[in-house]
Amino acid sequence: MEIHYRTIDGNSKGYYLLLLVLATFVVGGFVSVYLMCTRGIYLSGMTNRIPWGLQIIMAVFYIGLSAGSLVVSGLYGVFGKIEYKPFARIAAYLAMLFLIAGLLSIITDQGRIDRAFIQPFTHSNFSSMFSINPALYMGHIMICIIYLWALFKEKGKLTKVASVTVVLWALSVHTGTGGIFALTPRELYNSPLLPASFVAAALSSGAALMILVLVGLFRLTKRPLDDGLVIWLGRLLAVFIVLAMYVILIENGHRYYLIESREAARSFLFGGFHSVLFWFGLIIVGSIIPAILLFKRATGTSIPWILFSAILVVLGVMCERYLIVIPGQTYAPTLFPGMEVSGRFLEEGVVAYHITLLEVLQALGVFGIIGLAFALGLKVLDLLPTEARTQRRFSSAESGATGPAND
Repeated sequence: MEIHYRTIDGNSKGYYLLLLVLATFVVGGFVSVYLMCTRGIYLSGMTNRIPWGLQIIMAVFYIGLSAGSLVVSGLYGVFGKIEYKPFARIAAYLAMLFLIAGLLSIITDQGRIDRAFIQPFTHSNFSSMFSINPALYMGHIMICIIYLWALFKEKGKLTKVASVTVVLWALSVHTGTGGIFALTPRELYNSPLLPASFVAAALSSGAALMILVLVGLFRLTKRPLDDGLVIWLGRLLAVFIVLAMYVILIENGHRYYLIESREAARSFLFGGFHSVLFWFGLIIVGSIIPAILLFKRATGTSIPWILFSAILVVLGVMCERYLIVIPGQTYAPTLFPGMEVSGRFLEEGVVAYHITLLEVLQALGVFGIIGLAFALGLKVLDLLPTEARTQRRFSSAESGATGPAND
């Protein structure tokens, strides 16, 4: 099958307006990071009890998108589904950008930024997930680069090896990220199922976002995209949704069953703002509704309904990332199980966390950086195919000229 890739023209007013908006986000992000690094992290919504805030939520969200995007790319490289070869380059490129976005999201969490790119690689402690994960992240980026090079150069054997390697590495990366929380001795963190929950949510969110990106790009650039490819991705997304919901429900059922974590689980599931996010945002809106829409024949074969379902899944996984990071900190840990504490230096209890403007600006700044890299990449690199078909062969006559396409 011969597939032709072309850059976008990138000369329209809409394109330059998009670049301007993204650049504005970047400026706001730099201002936010500068203020928090020079005046103190207290300017964010984080405190001594809540050291992980929106920046960590966005970091695990982006890392999950990276792993999920590579699954779409791996449909060609790993599973040999030739009809999905047109999506391989752009999915791999996005996966690399998402991981970079995850690392940029935690830049202020490093304390001294001058050490952020030195300490993780000069000090190793294999008993700490914080020491293991930087090597996983950097290795993931390097393998993505090799995989992209193999795709661009049409290196068949290297593409196969690199695609298998990068998908397995991506799963390891997200398992390691989940391990940071799973090995933390807090009632709402410590769970052997948490890494699996991370991976399952990553698959569903990554597949959902790739559906939105692919359909949006092909329509904006007026390139043919067969509905059958999107419908099949929608069915794959439906399976990922059920898998993620199963793991999440088992994890919380296990937590509620254990005596030592039952009170924390009750607070998480049936008390406060986070319980609304769990049942309404994650389970109903982010899982049950899109699963029904995608499994039902009438809506599961309709592109608008598939896109709507993908939007719901992305929103649901955002709720899931918030629920993983924040409630585990706001709920007071049991420091001495089975013992009564008669006095304490700091008063414990359930505390609150509120996202601040500076945290939002930082998150928008990271989004602006990867948005610019993606938009410019489409203009410079041959990432997007001229068409994506299901059954018939591609030909140069059908693909048109090899010059840049209008956007």
